[in-house]
Amino acid sequence: MLIKQLSVFLENKSGRLNEVSNILGQAGINMSAFTVADTSEFGILRLLVADHEKAYKVLRENFFSVSLTDVVCLNCPNEPGALGKALQILSDNEVAIEYLYAYSVGESANVVIKPDNIGKCIKVLQEHQLELVKASDLYKI
Repeated sequence: MLIKQLSVFLENKSGRLNEVSNILGQAGINMSAFTVADTSEFGILRLLVADHEKAYKVLRENFFSVSLTDVVCLNCPNEPGALGKALQILSDNEVAIEYLYAYSVGESANVVIKPDNIGKCIKVLQEHQLELVKASDLYKI
């Protein structure tokens, strides 16, 4: 149920995101999901790819500061209130969320969650019969 996410630290200057996407593209690595958080001085690109080990290696070889983080991916209906219900369950069970991002495909949405306690998060979601996405299924879309 754990999914490996890459976090790439970027100077906040023109072309850095383009450079990462070109390096990954030339290596045959597709970005399945990503988000960028930035400040005035730097940005953090968080992304999911099918071959995180290869992506990590290629980015390091190109002098990017990159790390791997465990995250959880929740699949829920792409309809009003569905995410709110899942987040309420986590809140009621004292699972804090450091950050999340999501993408939808048709009638379903995948929500990438970085909780404060990943084991507890998985347990709570499973106990409430919420669907977790396996890493092997994440990249089939």
